[in-house]
Amino acid sequence: MKISILKNELNESIQHVSKAISSRTTIPILTGIKLEVSHQGVTLTASDTDISIQSFIPAENDSHTIVKIDQPGSVVLPAKFFVEIIKKLPSKEIHMEVKEGFQTYISSGSTEIQIVGLDPEEFPVLPSIEENDTISLPGDLLKNMIKQTAFSISTQETTPILTGILWNLADNEFKFTATDRHRLATRAARLEGTENVQFANIVIAGKTLNELSKIIPDQNMLVDIVVADNQVLFKIDKVLFYSRILDGIYPDTSRIIPTTYKTELTLDTKKLSESIDRAYLLSREEKTNIVRMQTLEQGGIEISSSSSELGKVREELEVIDFKGEPLKISFNSKYMLDVLKVIESEQLVIAFTGMMSPIILKPLDQTNSLYIILPYRTTN
Repeated sequence: MKISILKNELNESIQHVSKAISSRTTIPILTGIKLEVSHQGVTLTASDTDISIQSFIPAENDSHTIVKIDQPGSVVLPAKFFVEIIKKLPSKEIHMEVKEGFQTYISSGSTEIQIVGLDPEEFPVLPSIEENDTISLPGDLLKNMIKQTAFSISTQETTPILTGILWNLADNEFKFTATDRHRLATRAARLEGTENVQFANIVIAGKTLNELSKIIPDQNMLVDIVVADNQVLFKIDKVLFYSRILDGIYPDTSRIIPTTYKTELTLDTKKLSESIDRAYLLSREEKTNIVRMQTLEQGGIEISSSSSELGKVREELEVIDFKGEPLKISFNSKYMLDVLKVIESEQLVIAFTGMMSPIILKPLDQTNSLYIILPYRTTN
């Protein structure tokens, strides 16, 4: 293998695929990035068995030469060193040559590097996926759906299924659900032209989707999603991102979502967020994160928290609209702030069915989103 390649193009591809490298793997070949050179261009692949990412660099793009190919071939290079060194090379062009025993020589400007490569034949083959069930959606919509649900996944590996986000697609509605049993986030989007595609109980690890989100460009590029038996493939421009589907049945969360409420408050999202953030500073010191909210007789609500060492904070907040019974409730302010950070609507409705019933948050301008937080039982 012998090539000359533009540094920026190679570095961008390396950054994409390196997101699949796991520091915990015990399989030496998976600590590397596989390079395959053909006359069409260079393909980079990395995998940790749960996710695999492949990025293609074409030899030419818009009649500009990106890769000059003298000799096709392949090699696996240690990712940790390869990722760092390519970023730091001095020249815009990089020359690479693989010789006997996978000894790899890299030169750029006056810098010369020798790396001991690994046999590419030992690298695992990427999953084979039949592209029967394919859907397309704008990249910014997919990023948004991930952002507005991923914070609610469980971090406890004792229940692996809850570390993922549940996907359902039926009747043109694509829905994400995430819960850690203390809170729940749902986000749906209407996808036209998906009448013939349906799936349920597709659960993908939240950390995987967060890594995917970093690869999706800011330009509103379409992302193709292919769902197979135990894998999902994302196609983003010249990047292929494979993810394993988590094993198990996701719990039925529909039963915990109330349909009627005793109290409904419409509030300014930003003002509520700032008020709870101030109360959180004290509650954090107690290591409980407990903040209290209660309706006031003269209208409005009171937000308060206390710390045995620091003192108390209390403030009143105007309510845009109020329906139903007076209420006094305690909740985890960190969970509440996580929700408020991802709500893009200027106003939201907070609904309650009682003191120890779930707290429902509904953004006014995002009818396709709903959030639930379980309250705390406190002695006062």
